[in-house]
Parts: sequence; C-alpha cells; structure tokens
Amino acid sequence: MKTCRILMPIGSLGAGINPEAFENGLTMKPDVIAVDAGSTDSGPAYLATGTCKYSRAMLKHDLEICIAGGKKLGIPVFVGSCGTCGTDNMVDLFAEIVEEIYRERGFTGRIARIYSQQDPNVLKKKFDEGKIYELEGAPVITKETFDECTNIVALMGAEPYIKAYEEGAEVVLGGRTTDTAIIAAMPIKLGCHVGAAWHGAKVVECGAQCTEDTEAKGVFLTVDEKGFLVTTLLPWARCTPYSVSAHMLYENVDPYRLTEPSGIVTTNEAVYTQVDERSVYVTGSKFEQAKQYTMKLEGACLVGYQTISLVGIADRAVMAEPESWIKNISEYVDTYIRKLGISPEDYSFNFKAYGYNAVIDGPVPAGTPAPREIGVLLTVTAKTQDLANQISKVFNPYLLHFPADPNVQLPSFAFPFSPAHIPRGATYEFKLYHIVKTEGPFELVRFKYNDIK
Repeated sequence: MKTCRILMPIGSLGAGINPEAFENGLTMKPDVIAVDAGSTDSGPAYLATGTCKYSRAMLKHDLEICIAGGKKLGIPVFVGSCGTCGTDNMVDLFAEIVEEIYRERGFTGRIARIYSQQDPNVLKKKFDEGKIYELEGAPVITKETFDECTNIVALMGAEPYIKAYEEGAEVVLGGRTTDTAIIAAMPIKLGCHVGAAWHGAKVVECGAQCTEDTEAKGVFLTVDEKGFLVTTLLPWARCTPYSVSAHMLYENVDPYRLTEPSGIVTTNEAVYTQVDERSVYVTGSKFEQAKQYTMKLEGACLVGYQTISLVGIADRAVMAEPESWIKNISEYVDTYIRKLGISPEDYSFNFKAYGYNAVIDGPVPAGTPAPREIGVLLTVTAKTQDLANQISKVFNPYLLHFPADPNVQLPSFAFPFSPAHIPRGATYEFKLYHIVKTEGPFELVRFKYNDIK
C-alpha cells in the first residue's frame, strides 16, 4: 500500500518547536517535514508592510531544527507562507536564514523559492476579463483597488511544492500558500488517497491543536490509499475522534467542505476511529477536482494613522451604564472637534471598554453585574499622525473628568501613562479577499533555485 508519513512539528514556524516532540517524530521515519509559517490571524499590517510577526532569532531556531532533521533522514523540508504574509521579500528572508544555516553547518543541497506575490497590472487585466470575484463578506472593488494595495499575494496549492521537489529541491520555501497545501503535496505526489491527503492536511495544519494537549505543539500524519492516521508526538498527549474531527471547523464555514485551489474536500462521510490513546484513523474523505483552477487573493494597504489613549475608571455611576457614558462623551467631544473645522471624512474614533464589552462587542445581557472597573481605550484614526494626535488631545480633559451625571461634581479617572496620548503610527486594512481564475497552478507563481555546494 502506498503510504506517506509527514512530520508537522508546529502549527506556526517561529513559535518554538518542542525538541523532544520533534525527535520523537524523526523516529517515526517521516517522508517529509512540512510546516506552515504564515497567516492572516494577526491582521493586515504584516501583508501591507511585507514583514514577519516572529523574530528572526526564533525563525532561525525552528528552521535549523527542521533542516537538521531533514538532513539526518535525507528527506525534504516544505515551508509555506514564509514570514507571516508570504510576500517575495519574506521568502527571500527565509532563504537568507536557510543559507546561513547551511554555511554554518556545512550542508550542501538545492533550495527552492516559490514566489506568489502579484503584479497589480496582471490582476487588473484579469479583472477586466471577469476572472476575479469576491468571497462572501469581501469589499466591493474596482480596477483601482489593485494599485491601492501595497502588497498582494495569491494562495498557492500543492502543485508548486511537488514541482520544486521533482526538480531536486530539498528545502522548499513558498510564498503565501493554503495552510493545507504544504502537507498534502507529498502524499499526493506519492499516489496516496487524494481526499485523505487534503483532509489529513486540514486536521494537522495547526500542529497539536487537533489533539487534547496543545503543548505537544506538533503531530504526525500518515496518509495511505484509504485514509489517514493522526498520531501525537509525545507519549502523554492524546488524540480523539472529537479533537480530530473538530478541526474541520477551524477557520472554515462548513465542517463538511473545504475549498482548495484545485478542488473541494468533502468529509460528510468520514469515519473517525480511535486506534489507541494517541492515534485516530480516518476514512471516507473525498476530493472533487475543480474544472477551474482558482487562487485566493489577499491584499492590504495603509488607511491612516492612529493615536490611542487609555483611561481606567472605577466610578460607580459610570460602571452602572458604561455604554451610555461612552455615547455621551463621544457626542459631547465630537461637537468640539467639528468646531475646529476638521472634516468628518478626515478622522474617526471609537471606544472599547475592557472589562465590559470590548472583547464581546454589543450590548451586555440584562442582569449582568456592573464591573468593578473598566479600562476605556480611545482609538483615533486620521489621515495624518498629527491630526490623530490633535483629536486625541481634544478628548484628553474629558477622558479624565467626564461625569455620568452632568449635575454632579466632576469625577476623576486615571491615566496609566503620561502623556496620555500614544501615537500608534500607521494602520492598515485588508482590501482584497477575492478569487482569481488562473490557467492552472503555475500561471501566477515563479520559481528560483539556489544550489549550495
């Protein structure tokens, strides 16, 4: 029976691989080490600026463990979505670190870079041809949107990783990629069950998140011609049918369908069987090949500058109705801002009441006890940093003394910092969350190889 074994050492490269778990994974004789290095979880700033959220030192720490393990067993290492955002310069950063490791360790071999950052002019042509459409919840775009984005990436599928491996690369560093593609690539290459390859990849994409013991960080995936087996890397860690099946709900609107560039994974007939305390075997996964190859586009841009102010409030009158207090101070101060001749189009502001409803937005259910204290965060967004600063300063005296009842003496609240206004700098937003139709898996990607001797 055709079989492929994948060591997934951590859900996000740069977060710190568990060395004990990794070594245990090597003893299970994997055919490939696959690890994801990117995400949109931390917001649009990383894509807009082409930067990584992890430190270079931690990236090198995890990459060195993976590369040394790959060299020890003579197997490839696949890394997807390099540098959080997967832009070309982040792929180059990872290549720089890998080559540094090779030189320091005396390694030789071929390193592949796969780029998926997009040329706005190419996408504008696609837009004119009607080959770009939005995903649910995506903003309406125009042809000009592509020029507004500072960086645009397209999410690759498994095929570029297979191609790079077939062309002799032992370390494959990819730009923005679907989380599953780097894991599904090798079992597909080796002729394993395609539905099982994609479904298994989805289950283990976040490492030990599909187990009951996330501190183990990594997991081991075995795909064969019928299904896949998920096994923990530490003897005390556990996998269950619940923990394995539940991961189809992670970042996915449908627990039975998962869309990839080349088709759709369906899991409504999947059967999850407990093999032992550490392992679950899954059969019944299916894959529907798409007639049209597509890639998801992600684009982000600068939208303004922000200044924040934080104030701590323990006033009982404010605590009784924080939403009313926020509404009243917003309306009161905004009248002063308008008197300064500042156009409403040039700024915006919002409040979050931490300890009340800053995390779970909206009205608090009736009967909820009043908090003992809240931390009110004012965020001002404006066209320039100076304007954001000035508007936050208009708020300053009222953040310190604005009463819940205007007929009583002024209360005093607490600023934890001085000065109270804190310039936060540039702020960004996603502009593209769209699909582009392509002429196959390689139209919008580029390859570069470096042979280290």
